[in-house]
Amino acid sequence: MSPFLTAWFSRINWTRPAAVDIETLKGLHLHHNCAIPFENLDVLLPREIQLDDRSLEDKLLHGRRGGYCFEQNGLLERGLREVGFNVRSVLGRVVLANPPQMPPRTHRLVRVELDGERWIADVGFGGQTLTAPLRLVADLEQETPHGVYRLLNEGNDWTLQYQHQDRWQSMYVFDLARQYFSDHVMGNFWSAHWPQSHFRHHLLACLHLPDGGKLTLTNFNFTHWQDGHAGEKQHLPDVESLYQLLQERFGLGVDDPRNGFTLADLASVMSAFDTHPEAGK
Repeated sequence: MSPFLTAWFSRINWTRPAAVDIETLKGLHLHHNCAIPFENLDVLLPREIQLDDRSLEDKLLHGRRGGYCFEQNGLLERGLREVGFNVRSVLGRVVLANPPQMPPRTHRLVRVELDGERWIADVGFGGQTLTAPLRLVADLEQETPHGVYRLLNEGNDWTLQYQHQDRWQSMYVFDLARQYFSDHVMGNFWSAHWPQSHFRHHLLACLHLPDGGKLTLTNFNFTHWQDGHAGEKQHLPDVESLYQLLQERFGLGVDDPRNGFTLADLASVMSAFDTHPEAGK
């Protein structure tokens, strides 16, 4: 086993043999969801987000940080490929907020081909991300540990939707065209630097739990969701409490020389929100 796979399996608490089959694919997906949180702190510090293999390994595995889609699904793609899966990244256009025109390709997900079937995997869409791979089949309701999803297909375009109470909400639109590393760099740069990007105006974090629950954070507001309901809600009183919660509830590492962050770093980020109350609206 490669040093990378050893580190990835350790980080996601994977102790079983890894075969190239659907049960392993589902297991690795869920374990990743439940161990490596979605978070955007580096955008806010600000630090440039690097997408090369070494940088992702250092930050998400050894530094015990999280990341957003370009990082999360970049790591997942590498891990699945080293196990032996046939994978490649594709890019989607986020339509969750019902934009008036089609936005650019700023979401990375992973296409998997297994035993003649096509699947998508995605550990990088925050609170609504998949926690199991989906068959690339149109109009089929597919249940995951954390919700029900379906895919719509029109020509070359696929739309991922999730079931929200009694309606379907579109998340993103994608196609299967080949994407190159430079395409990921472009989408990542836009996500991190476009002035209206919501990643620039809110501290966001999410960690899914094996029992079907999830933890979410927006700035100082923390919620523990269970069965679709907010079982625990906290408005954190200060930056010290936030710093502690990021470590204790989301498991973020703070001590790594390159990828860690101090209480003062976090205080600087949060004070910017206080001085710009209209940011992100």
